[in-house]
Amino acid sequence: MRVQTFGKGVALAALLAATAATVPAFAQDSLYIANNSYRTGPFAGSGIPIGDGMRDYMTMLNERDGGIGGVKINFEECETGYDTKKSIECYEQGKAKGMILYSPWSTGATLAAIPRAHVDKIPILSMAYGLSASADGNTFPWVFIPPVTYWDGASVMVKYMASREGGLDKLKGKTLGLIHLDAPFGKEPIPVLESLAKKYGFTVKLYPVGAADMQNQSAVWLNIRRDRVDYLYNQGWGAMNPTAVKEAVRNNFPMDKLVGVWWAGGDDDARAGGPQAKGYRSLNLQMAGTDFPVIKDIQKYVVEKGKSLSPKDKVGENLYNRGVLNSVLIAEAIANAQKISGKKIPTTEDVRKGMETINLTEARLKALGLEGFTIPMKVSCSDHSGHTKVYVAEWDGAKWIKSSDWLEPIRDEVRPLIEESAKDYAEKNAWPKRTEACASSS
Repeated sequence: MRVQTFGKGVALAALLAATAATVPAFAQDSLYIANNSYRTGPFAGSGIPIGDGMRDYMTMLNERDGGIGGVKINFEECETGYDTKKSIECYEQGKAKGMILYSPWSTGATLAAIPRAHVDKIPILSMAYGLSASADGNTFPWVFIPPVTYWDGASVMVKYMASREGGLDKLKGKTLGLIHLDAPFGKEPIPVLESLAKKYGFTVKLYPVGAADMQNQSAVWLNIRRDRVDYLYNQGWGAMNPTAVKEAVRNNFPMDKLVGVWWAGGDDDARAGGPQAKGYRSLNLQMAGTDFPVIKDIQKYVVEKGKSLSPKDKVGENLYNRGVLNSVLIAEAIANAQKISGKKIPTTEDVRKGMETINLTEARLKALGLEGFTIPMKVSCSDHSGHTKVYVAEWDGAKWIKSSDWLEPIRDEVRPLIEESAKDYAEKNAWPKRTEACASSS
């Protein structure tokens, strides 16, 4: 049975008839990067710190290094309020201006952009969000989803439960709840959780939360209590997350058995529960805090010079650092593209090759000031994710701390589902076979 996580897509054939296959040429003296943002509305609590971290890293590169490879970065935000229709407008605006890379910053926006970008030949970076199937680079040469997919995260959640219960064989009879935003983002983990539930004998209960009900979850939590859920995975975003933490406290749900996806690990999300939120968990991709050379340089070149939009005391918080990591991947792709092509201002095809050759080794992370900030990650021609390890972070009442080893996703479960879903997407959307040559950094 084929796995389907995508909505009814726009057929590629229709786009080919309506859209030119190449991006217009622009006389540019800078690297133009378009980034969706949402600094307003009910998702702003998540969008602002990420946007600040992304912006500050790019500003730091301009201030410290004169940009990337000596070329200034023109990093432009387009406010969407997390609205997919507005995101499409932002994509078209960025395309008209000659963007060399696009960051959608929502799963709905990513789903809308995938067929357009494939025609327009514009690389998409959906860092640890978006369509999990797009990790299949053989089917989606223009979409990149490092360092992990939501399906990887779901499998790590199952491994976390198993570690608490004494092994995967001990999950039989347990109940895992998924409280999730009732949107494409929130539904992404369902196929993997249901597949693993069949294999290991646990039950999955779904608790969708509508965007209009993010701050009114009392009915959902009554159902969670009724179902006697053993563990709860929170695939939430924006105002949903602090509300979920507050409701968990109010309903006496064990905080060490409430685990958020990496986007549910904002400092303000956990703070909302007060002292009793201590012990709340979240999967994580990088470390929080300011004790890293990269963050010290941001403070020196951006924050202390008044060039940041972030309050000083929020620099280094978990989602701020997540934004930094996103911009690191963008900058690394562009630096690779410059090296591969020999051009100061690479084309979108060059940047696609740059994304496909990202290889953040320990040595490279250290050179970038990221030693200890995250772990090595690598993208390849066929694997546009890397399925990197994640760890479980714990809220200690004041900050996020590392409370587990780096955990490997259950790759032998996830990868076949990704390939199957990618094949299904291609069949349903008149998707052509990949013709782009595999990139090489050598």
